[in-house]
Formats: sequence, C-alpha cells, structure tokens
Amino acid sequence: MTIAIALIALLLVSLWFHFAGGWSLPPLASNWSDIDLTIGITLAITGLVFIAVVVFMAYAVYRFRYRRHSRSQYQPENKRLELWLTGFTAVGITAMLVPGLYVYSDIVTVPDEAHQVEVLAQQWSWQFRLPGDDGVLGKTDIKRIGPDNPFGIDPVDPAGQDDRLVVGNRLHLPVGIPVQVLLRSKDVLHDFYVPQFRNKMDAVPGIVSSLWFTPVKLGEFEILCAELCGVGHFNMRGAVVVQEPEQFQQWLTALPTFAEGAATAANAGLSPQAREGESLAQSQGCLACHGFETSPLAPSWLGLYGKVESFTDGSQRVVDDDYLIEAIVDPGASLVQGYTNVMPPYAALTELQLAALIAYIKERGGVATDSAEPAAASPASPSPSEPAEVEATELDGAQLAQVKGCIACHSLDGRAGIGPSWLGLAGSERTLADGRVVVADEAYLRRAMLEPAAELVQGYQPLMPPMPLTENEVQALIDYLKQLSP
Repeated sequence: MTIAIALIALLLVSLWFHFAGGWSLPPLASNWSDIDLTIGITLAITGLVFIAVVVFMAYAVYRFRYRRHSRSQYQPENKRLELWLTGFTAVGITAMLVPGLYVYSDIVTVPDEAHQVEVLAQQWSWQFRLPGDDGVLGKTDIKRIGPDNPFGIDPVDPAGQDDRLVVGNRLHLPVGIPVQVLLRSKDVLHDFYVPQFRNKMDAVPGIVSSLWFTPVKLGEFEILCAELCGVGHFNMRGAVVVQEPEQFQQWLTALPTFAEGAATAANAGLSPQAREGESLAQSQGCLACHGFETSPLAPSWLGLYGKVESFTDGSQRVVDDDYLIEAIVDPGASLVQGYTNVMPPYAALTELQLAALIAYIKERGGVATDSAEPAAASPASPSPSEPAEVEATELDGAQLAQVKGCIACHSLDGRAGIGPSWLGLAGSERTLADGRVVVADEAYLRRAMLEPAAELVQGYQPLMPPMPLTENEVQALIDYLKQLSP
C-alpha cells in the first residue's frame, strides 16, 4: 500500500513540476510552427503513456499485494489484453510518426526562391559566406583553406570571385525570405542550432549538410553549437541578425568579396593560388633545401621554371609543369647534375596542391626568358639580396586570431572566458599561478603563445596547447593585442 501511494505521489509531483516549471519553448521566429506542433503531439502522447504506466504500476502493487491465505491464479495469456496493448501501441507510434514524416518532407524540400548561405564551423567559432551579385556560391576545396583563404574558395572559379565573406560570428539575414544554410566543418563534428528557428543540423567534416528556414521575426538570435566539440564547446556561439531586406542589402554590399581579398594578395606579389603554394612549401619543409638562393642540397627555385636542366644521365629537359610534377612526386626519376637523391617522394599531394606549388615556383622565382640560361627574377620576384615583398607583407592579426581559433577562448571585449581577455592585455600586469607578477610585454606574449603552460595566469587552467606559429604570425598577433590595449 505504501509503495502504491508513493508512486501516485511521484506522478502528481512530476505533473506539477511540468506545468508549474514553465518548461516552454522560446518564442518562434521562423516558419517551422509544424515542428512545435510535432513536439507538442509527441509530448502529449508520451505524457499519457507515462501517466498510464505509473497508475498501472500503483494498481498492480495494490491489487496483487501479499495477503495471508491468498492464492495466485496462473494465467498464461490474455488475448483481449494483448489486442488492446498492441492496438494502443500502434496508434500511439503512428500518431508520433505521421506528423514527423510530414514535417521531414517539408524540411528536405527547399523552396526554389531560397537564397544560400554557407556556414563554416571550426573549434570554436563560426564563419559565413554569401553569394554575390550572381547569386551563386563559388566552388571550394578543404585543401585550399589557409590564412588568406579561410573558406578554401577556388581562385580560378568565376562564381567565387564576388562571394561575400564574413570572418566573424554574426550573420545577417533578411526577414520573410527563405534561406538554405549549407554547413561545413574544418575539424570535428559541430551542430548549427538557433533555438528560435527550431531547425538544426550537424556540420560534419568532409561533407556538406544543409537545412532551410524562413525568418519571420526581426531581432537578434543566438547561434549555439549543439554538439560537444571540445573544451571550448560552451563558448562556440554567434548571432543571427534578422533585418528588413533593405538593411540586409546594405550590410551585404559592405562586406569584402573574395576577389578583393585576392587583389590584396596580388598587390603583395602573389596570386591566391601561389600563396597557397607558399603555405604548402613552408609546411612541407620544401624551403629548407630549395628556396630562392643557391643551396648545396637541392636546386634553387629562383629562375627555375622554363630553364633547361641537365641530369646525371647526360640528358636535358625544360623545366615545365610536367617535369615539376614528376620531380615532386618521384624525385629520383630524373636527378639534376651536382645533387644527390635525398628528397623523399611527395606522392600524397593532390593535383590542387601540386598546381599551387608550381604557381608559387613560377611567380616567386620568376620564369626563365632564355631556355639556355636561367632567367633573372621577374620584377614581382626580388633577388636574394633584396627583401621579398611577400615576406614583408604584414599579416592581419585579427583574421589570424579567427583562423587559429584564439577568440574561442580569449574574448575581445573584456568578458571572462577560458583564457584571459585580450582587451587591455598587452602592457598590463598579470599575476601568475605561482604568485609572481609579470608585465605582459612582447616577450611575455610570445612565451604565452609558444609555451602557454610555462607561466600560467592565476585563475585559469592549463588548457591551451602550444601554438604552431611562424615568427611572422606571432608578431602579427602581438601587434593585434597592442591594438586592443588603451
């Protein structure tokens, strides 16, 4: 009897907790009221089943409680009870499945008038790309992603030249116009979720997933990552700003295009494809043996393209695309006179990467004008005695902080985060975990990036990994930190 009363009491408390607790969905701001209806139907059915199960348990405990001199009756089956249970179960499951299938049909049917927006997720930030005047997003490849091309846009695809890029966590959308969100991930599994829009979808590395909705309410709504993606998961947030179409268009036209970014890179002396090759040459260690100066280890890349090269077997060959591909993929096939075969084969490089390396060799090293002699470097490619214009080009510290994921843990507005805020950090005094007080000068900031656990700031955990940064990248980030200080 006591257990039966306890079960009924538990049921009543659960019902009170639900209705008095205010467990309601946030206000709807999209066209997906059908999802709310489906959630309501599911909650009602499962709630009734919960009540029925608890009441039946209480009844069974009371009705079949132990009593002296009572005898149990063996009843192997009850067809009527089985039919009732099977029927109710079938009706309940059907009532939950049918609305869900109906809504799913709408979810996968994107309206023809929907405009596309790409969402690029990475630990722990969001970036966005919108089509330009042509209304078409350009082609991308994950292998093209770099500091100057965070989305991996194909630099030779005309459709990508006018793409508008948002390297930040705020996306603007026009009210009343359907939008298809294309989701990509740079690293691990993420999930794009705006609670007021109801619809959400995983961003899976290696594939492009999508969802669509129509914003119907003006305002600013928070973007959350609904998939655990690492220590900074809780801080992977952004915002969707829903505006009138005229205001949205003004915001869109003020965004930089991919072509403008490419023009900036061109002003530095290299095309976007060649800058990809430069990053690849640095990451693969090519410049340690080749580079653009004379080296006893490997032929110099200065004036290499178009040159007639002599090999150890007495043959000669013009250095063109085919030769360079062979020399990279199978360096022992044709060995240049005066050098030994010490280079490992790079057969794992893709066609895109090979093309980027060749573009870098041609643009940075210059093209030979005389097939019999190595050509002097072109005006855009300085001689070894002169500082390279590309190397002198300043990196964008703000963009680098986005690409490297720094702002996922370090805020820019003074708010507390996983790591100290960058606002006012440079030049300030910091108290370390061991009690020492240090000044955050350039030397300290450099150590904090390269050896973050060596001097841990008081109140923070040793969660930051050592950052694989070049000296130019470290200096760019330090300069950016100084800009954030009064």
